Amino acid sequence: MLFIILAYTLLSSNLVLGLTVHIPLVAPSIAPIVKPPLVSFSIEQDRWTDWVGTTSRNQFFFNTLNNLNHISGVPSRIRIGANSEDHTNFNPGLQVNPKHTIFPAITTTVPYPEASNITVGDSYYESTKFLPPNTRVTWGLNLGQNNITAAFLEAKSIVKAFSSPAIKRAGIILDSIEIGNEANLYPNNGARPQNYTTAQYVGEWTAFATNISATMGITANSTTKFWGVAFAGAGSSHSITGFSPQAAINEGLLLSETGSAISTISQHHYSGSFCTGSEGLLQDLMSKPTIRGNLSAYSPDIAAVRETGLEYVFGETNSYSCHGAPGVSNSAGAALWALDYVLFATQIGISRVFFHEGIGYKYNLIQPIALTRSILDGSSLPAPIPAHIQPQYYAAIVAAEAVGKGRDMHAVELAIDDSRISGYAFYDRTRLVRTIFINSEAFLKSNATARRSIHLDMGFTGNDIVAPTMFTTKRLIIEHADDTSGLTWGGQTYETNDGKVSGALVASNDNVANGLDIQATEAVLLTFH
Repeated sequence: MLFIILAYTLLSSNLVLGLTVHIPLVAPSIAPIVKPPLVSFSIEQDRWTDWVGTTSRNQFFFNTLNNLNHISGVPSRIRIGANSEDHTNFNPGLQVNPKHTIFPAITTTVPYPEASNITVGDSYYESTKFLPPNTRVTWGLNLGQNNITAAFLEAKSIVKAFSSPAIKRAGIILDSIEIGNEANLYPNNGARPQNYTTAQYVGEWTAFATNISATMGITANSTTKFWGVAFAGAGSSHSITGFSPQAAINEGLLLSETGSAISTISQHHYSGSFCTGSEGLLQDLMSKPTIRGNLSAYSPDIAAVRETGLEYVFGETNSYSCHGAPGVSNSAGAALWALDYVLFATQIGISRVFFHEGIGYKYNLIQPIALTRSILDGSSLPAPIPAHIQPQYYAAIVAAEAVGKGRDMHAVELAIDDSRISGYAFYDRTRLVRTIFINSEAFLKSNATARRSIHLDMGFTGNDIVAPTMFTTKRLIIEHADDTSGLTWGGQTYETNDGKVSGALVASNDNVANGLDIQATEAVLLTFH
């Protein structure tokens, strides 16, 4: 059993908490296998070609994905869908890509709204060829408008695209099809009557899936599978009544022939909402207890899915719904939130996390094109801001490095009885190789007091195992939690014109016996040797 000894010391005028963290030398039996790519991306469907390109590749977006590929050894997975998934229609004669795209009015709360209508043709799906080679892709189909012909035509075009020489040469794989986005919210947005039920959803999904599987050749034995559910987590009942994965399973989602072709159950989760314009506090988002409370609410859903042998993912997630809260979702502190969030997700049975992205969204990891309006309030900018990464992108980089390229990597959260410090240990098969520590105390520009640090000493547990005596340290350096740029990982930056890493690597070799200091708003990765 993991445990921790606390010791308090007084340094200067600041109370500094000294912690001795005990780390198992061998992976505990409870440590789940964590497979790369842990961090993947959900892309809002309406402006998909802005992300990847139309007649040529969007090199900036490609580079940001390729950075993660180099670290993980496999490309990040891509889901294309979300709200505009249920507003997409298909015109087989359409040459311009896309067309008839209609957007709601810009507001200060949502400066870059999702399209309320989008019509696409074959080239829309063919643009998948611009993703990195060997990328696994999930495409979303329109269920919301209850037009099976539209879904059929979209599916037919997707089959055509993934049969094309360009996509085949690149080894890009159609991993799965998602039918409908957040059907549990259909009664709220007018897509279904107020008395719409999970049983009705299952019936509709099965009818659509039967039609689509005949078109796409999706079976229990095919490479391409279905994602099921894709409900908004905010509306989950977490029980067999109402809308939830277990309710859909209870209504027979998996019992049909098409249901047997479901490989993954997806849910969506946001840590808060900015839909009414009420801002959250950055420290609240970063809070270790808040992260665990938010995610642990899904434990009944995850357990019900895992009992069926299916994979459970967050197919869409991020900080605050309605594209993020200004000064919070786009801040450096959000990078520490995302890092702790995705690592803790592994501990409760979530296989993969798809961070949602859209052009101009405040919570993006990546802004793939130049922007002419402020992401904070929609005001016109004096000059366009070129494509760039945002702070949360560093969370994806650090998480990828922590998990590494191993196919049998285990991870376990270390029991640290402190509301600011999170820690995880990583094991190659059973051997300890790395730990990561996160100090989620927000150090803000407005702080008048000195920045606090916490000293960590390490003790190792495990019989007949030689403990490491040295480690290499890499730090995610953040000046202030409310900064929106200027982060470095191991002395290097990804805030470049082309999205590629720049700068000399900064890492130190340190003696385990000396421990380490971790300051407020910082993450540290230790590699043992």
